[in-house]
Amino acid sequence: MSLMASILRRRGQRGDAFFLLVRSFSVSSSTPERIEKILVANRGEIACRIIRTAKRLGIRSVAVYSDADKDALHVKYADEAIRIGPPPARLSYLNGSSIVEAAARAGAQAIHPGYGFLSESADFAQLCEDKGLSFIGPPASAIRDMGDKSASKRIMGAAGVPLVPGYHGSEQDIELMKLEADKIGYPILIKPTHGGGGKGMRIVQSQNDFVDSFLGAQREAAASFGINTILLEKYITQPRHIEVQIFGDKHGNVLHLYERDCSVQRRHQKIIEEAPAPNVTEEFRLHVGQAAVSAAKAVGYYNAGTVEFIVDTTTGQFYFMEMNTRLQVEHPVTEMIVGQDLVEWQIRVANGEPLPMSQSQVPLSGHAFEARIYAENVPKGFLPATGVLHHYHPVSVSSTVRVETGVEQGDTVSMHYDPMIAKLVVWGEKRPAALLKLKDCLSKFQVAGVPTNIGFLQKLAHHRSFEEGNVETHFIEHHKNDLFADPNNKEIAQHEFSEARFSANLVAACVCEMECSALKDSPPAGQNLHSIWYAHPPFRVHHHAKHTMEFEWDNGYDDVSSKPLVLSVTYQPDGNYLMEMGENTTSLEVKATHLSNQDYSVEVDGVRMLINLAVYTKDKTKHIHIWRGSHYHHFRQKLGLELSDEDETQHKTSFENTSHPPGTVVAPMAGLVVKVLVNDGTKVELGQPVLVLEAMKMEHVVKAPSAGYVHGLLVKASQQVSDGSFLFRIKE
Repeated sequence: MSLMASILRRRGQRGDAFFLLVRSFSVSSSTPERIEKILVANRGEIACRIIRTAKRLGIRSVAVYSDADKDALHVKYADEAIRIGPPPARLSYLNGSSIVEAAARAGAQAIHPGYGFLSESADFAQLCEDKGLSFIGPPASAIRDMGDKSASKRIMGAAGVPLVPGYHGSEQDIELMKLEADKIGYPILIKPTHGGGGKGMRIVQSQNDFVDSFLGAQREAAASFGINTILLEKYITQPRHIEVQIFGDKHGNVLHLYERDCSVQRRHQKIIEEAPAPNVTEEFRLHVGQAAVSAAKAVGYYNAGTVEFIVDTTTGQFYFMEMNTRLQVEHPVTEMIVGQDLVEWQIRVANGEPLPMSQSQVPLSGHAFEARIYAENVPKGFLPATGVLHHYHPVSVSSTVRVETGVEQGDTVSMHYDPMIAKLVVWGEKRPAALLKLKDCLSKFQVAGVPTNIGFLQKLAHHRSFEEGNVETHFIEHHKNDLFADPNNKEIAQHEFSEARFSANLVAACVCEMECSALKDSPPAGQNLHSIWYAHPPFRVHHHAKHTMEFEWDNGYDDVSSKPLVLSVTYQPDGNYLMEMGENTTSLEVKATHLSNQDYSVEVDGVRMLINLAVYTKDKTKHIHIWRGSHYHHFRQKLGLELSDEDETQHKTSFENTSHPPGTVVAPMAGLVVKVLVNDGTKVELGQPVLVLEAMKMEHVVKAPSAGYVHGLLVKASQQVSDGSFLFRIKE
């Protein structure tokens, strides 16, 4: 039976794309003979992803780790693990010689670079070859040609591929670059010639902003990729970002696996990708696929790669943007629609095997979405966040749902690396079915301990324009009024607060259950382990137990709710709770039943619902997270215990006033002070840059909130600061 016939028969029986991920080469190929052990030169979810395929193929895996990752999931998952250095990437995951040495120590025959770090380093690929190691990726020459964005555009231009007008030369003199920018015409896009992920990219609207943007892009590029050269391009104002997955072997065969739409981005980084691209014609799909294959053949490409195009939505014309000579973050959406394991393809090609099918045999079935779940503070402009994952409960995986992750509950999101927690990947027979699955899974994906973008992703998925597939790279900016809650909008705030008050009733009931489960002695056999009557200190029979609690509702902004939720909870002899809320003393009878782990059934005035609860303590504050259907709320409660002389035990709480004097500026994120631009005591204007912070390879310029004199500026370059720590104050 041919491979294509097998695909069609299996797809008819099962009706899903994911099934074939474990069947990719089973018809025509045998287990690799040469590669028996692979070192994965990466971390996090991509390392786990590669190791998973290696395990299925019977190939042993070796992980590498920095000191910050010694207990990471990819380290636990691999057959072996070797330390390569301290936390900073330049001293560990970007240290090619240490990684090659680790491969030699472990006896690995091949190195898989994953994506990011050294995956697009021609020097590293060449080093592997020189040391007799198989680099699971393209040849060093192709990486060098396509990794240099200026060189790649010259090659593509010679091959007749349409290019965006711009400057791709090697001269980096800032005065020359200013002249070139004037020739191109503003707005322009500043881009590093190496690397990806939006690092170092700047949109410049006018000549007045050019110098600061250019220098900032150079610094960020150097920090991220070790190379600070820059190119300039005309900025297309209404673009779509469409990329094509290509694959080549060492026998000269190249094919494409259709396109992905990656238009929805923040900070020039993708957050939702889908395949195939919505609202494109078959003619467009054919032409852009052929262009991608031609681009790969022009540089003698083999293994996995992605050719990225920018599409002008006003004309429909597509232009070559760049080629990523590696596996992409969003490769799972392609796997879902073609039913192939691309990591397995990479290993087979590195082993010298031909591609398993021709272009006409590549299947296209259904639709897939990938949502990237990040630890980040959305209201602060998607600034990366750090902290402990006190609660981490992803959705259940199935033939149509994948969760690619490199963390587990209790892990720390470090400031040293990318803040991505997981990738949620879903598949459906049609785009509406896949989108419905995405919405459902996002509502069930639970993370507590760090701020995340899950709520924002839900808003994106529910937006009418996104539902219709009308996407472009400015989607978030153009629909910001729909996607971002305005804390000053009283009507919206009141609606959210009302929902929070209702959820607070449920939270309080479960908090009682949780607080009363701390037992000193075991109860008699058969008794309720969570009963308040077995709490310590014990409550007297025939007397009621009353808890008075004050919560602050976290609305997602720096200022928590200005209206504290005051709740009195009375445990009644019948096992129910009487909830009394607020100054007007609204009363509700609540029955809470502990189901399993953090799952509860709560009945409020005859309405029964299921909730999930996560409770943890941090910095003398109890954090209470509750999920109820599509609703999610986070409450904070300062801890304090006060015993009265009455028959009641009251847990009283109050929030300390931690406000700073007017004009105070605190660190918007944990990070490294890269540069201090003024001295303490300097007179500054409103919006003037004072210092530059870097976290997770992203720069953030801290500016003066008003005109005045800088006071208390004591931080210095290379100093680490924590989120919310004092930086300086502006005095009039």
